[in-house]
Amino acid sequence: MKNIVFIILILAGGSFAYCQTQEFKGDPDRAFEVARELAFNKKRKQAQDTLLLILTKYPDYHDIRSFLGTTYSWDGDYKKARKAFDYVLERSPERLDTWMATIKNELWTGAPAEAIQKVNTALDYFPENVELIYLKASAQEAANNPEDALRTIESNLERYPDHEKSQIYQTNLKTRLSLNTIGLRSAVDLYSERFDPMQYYTLRYGKATKYGSIQARLNFNRRFASNGLQFEVDLYPRITTGLYAYANFGYSESFLFPDIRYGAELYKSLPKSFEISAGFRALQFQTTTTIYTGSIGWYNKNDYWALRGYLTPGEPKASMSGILTFRHYRSDVNNYFSIDVGAGFSPEENRFNFNNNQNAIVKLQSQKLNLGYYFSSKNKKNLWGTQAGITRQENNLNYGSYFWIYSFSLSWDLMFK
Repeated sequence: MKNIVFIILILAGGSFAYCQTQEFKGDPDRAFEVARELAFNKKRKQAQDTLLLILTKYPDYHDIRSFLGTTYSWDGDYKKARKAFDYVLERSPERLDTWMATIKNELWTGAPAEAIQKVNTALDYFPENVELIYLKASAQEAANNPEDALRTIESNLERYPDHEKSQIYQTNLKTRLSLNTIGLRSAVDLYSERFDPMQYYTLRYGKATKYGSIQARLNFNRRFASNGLQFEVDLYPRITTGLYAYANFGYSESFLFPDIRYGAELYKSLPKSFEISAGFRALQFQTTTTIYTGSIGWYNKNDYWALRGYLTPGEPKASMSGILTFRHYRSDVNNYFSIDVGAGFSPEENRFNFNNNQNAIVKLQSQKLNLGYYFSSKNKKNLWGTQAGITRQENNLNYGSYFWIYSFSLSWDLMFK
């Protein structure tokens, strides 16, 4: 580390690390080379100090300013990156690599409209560039216009049929735009004591529209030596760019399910690939229990993290629970590995016999761990999933004592137009 800093000081003729020298003195090309080495070795603050010092003497050395913007973008400092890229492109608009960098910067900052505007300007200078057209499709999809993205990527493939990234992207977009899905899910809970295995089956149909998606489910449960059916509908309406909603309604005449369940939630995209939500779930037996929920999620390259909490008002105090989810995506959103770690009652589960005692049920203590693996066929039409989990559950007939639940599930979905 000391050797690297010493080399930089000699090359610059002064202190780069603290920018005490107001004017650069040295070989800008050699200093730029050293700064790049620093940046690629995770010493970006030192690299940025070096690049800024060079620019005091050579403000229009565009390779340096463009690379400086790229390092800002890597660090998530998107405003500084945008300022650096704009400076370069105003003076030298024929720089393809800078156009590519500034478009990606807008996509990473969650501004797809600005990305589309910039890619259209770049295409005036490079009208048939395969990578720019690919980025345009990415920006259109990020702006919730997957139909436009598909048309763009198909036009790209007409010009460049061997472009592998466009081929893969076309397949993924067609999968997303498959308007209909039917699916089956089967699950079982095995108990360490007291209960026979509990069985869960779901038949699902989903349809995607330009306004959002709708899903209908028929749930069949065999629990407590009884059978029960429940009908549910989920809606995911798109409101505007970066804002969508969730609404749920369920009905059953079986004591294994709430008579009526309903809920709603709003989801909002934030800068730096974050997303937040807030809403509620309601379970109606003889009385209605309302559970408030919210989440915060973060997309980081191929990984997704989400923390969801539940709050149930009650006496003498409110009940709280939560779940942390991690997903690692592979080729697309239908191919991933997942881990869920949670504590407390979740209104999404149908394990309990409430017997009009839902307020006590939601306060039961539990800890759970679930592992999942989801994958698709080569043509992306058939989707499979498997999940295994373990739960340490408080006994609702003997508070303070616990038993174990071992859970397994399989699912299959078919996507079609």
